[in-house]
Amino acid sequence: PSLSLMMKTIKTKVLVVVFFLVTFVNFANRAGVSNVLNTKNIKLVFNEVKKGHLLTIKDKDGTIIRSETVSKPGLLAKVFDLSSLSDGTYTIELNKDFEIIVKTLEVKNRTVIFNENSKIVIFKPVIRNEENILMISKIKKKKKPSKISLYYNDEIIYSETIKSEMILNRVYKLDKDEKGDYKVVIYNNKRSYVHNFKI
Repeated sequence: PSLSLMMKTIKTKVLVVVFFLVTFVNFANRAGVSNVLNTKNIKLVFNEVKKGHLLTIKDKDGTIIRSETVSKPGLLAKVFDLSSLSDGTYTIELNKDFEIIVKTLEVKNRTVIFNENSKIVIFKPVIRNEENILMISKIKKKKKPSKISLYYNDEIIYSETIKSEMILNRVYKLDKDEKGDYKVVIYNNKRSYVHNFKI
């Protein structure tokens, strides 16, 4: 065969080999990425935690799958193996003093899919009482109705529903002569917040 034909054949073989190598490397890279995405362990980090804060994992119905109390202040980094959970959507929540941080993930075919951008912050109501004066305030991101129920010795004595206010502010004056145990419960967006106090 001629020299030009031999060179053309060699170039063709080299191109085929290079193409094969590129394909193989791409496949390996994809396989590597797939293994990372399909890992059964997921690491979550929360800043500025305090001892006593509550970390929970809930399913889509709000049922608690796992719960633990923070034992050390500072940075909280936890590694979870969630691959044994049934397919579905789950939330990991850190219940802090004045807010709840919620992160959402999905389990599908033993694969944990997590998106850091799913993080939302829910502001908890601030409830204070000074003797017989009860003060409640809450910032709401959406105009979801809030219900306030007040109990005296486990019997409801007052209830109201606030529908359209973005900032909830209420002040209640209680009878200072009615000594005993009081409880106020605030319901908002499928969550409840409880505060117990005495007069």
